[in-house]
Amino acid sequence: MTSKLPSFKRIIQLYDEIISVNHKSEVIRELRDEDDLFLLLVYSDMLGIPNPAFYYTLELYPYILEKFHNWHLRMGMEKSPLSGFRCC
Repeated sequence: MTSKLPSFKRIIQLYDEIISVNHKSEVIRELRDEDDLFLLLVYSDMLGIPNPAFYYTLELYPYILEKFHNWHLRMGMEKSPLSGFRCC
């Protein structure tokens, strides 16, 4: 006996899409702000802000170096504020 009702999985997907339509831009903005704060924390010691976890965040630099250029432009800095990183 087959029914023409949508599967439970499809109903959940549809519900998720309906709920997230209005909030998608807000979620994207919040994720970007969270990412910006994380990058500020990681690069804070190089910007002159003391960072007690500098030793532990140092190993993250190679992974987030690609995001650095977009971050400093979004923060309003035309050129890289770090002398060691020439991204512009």
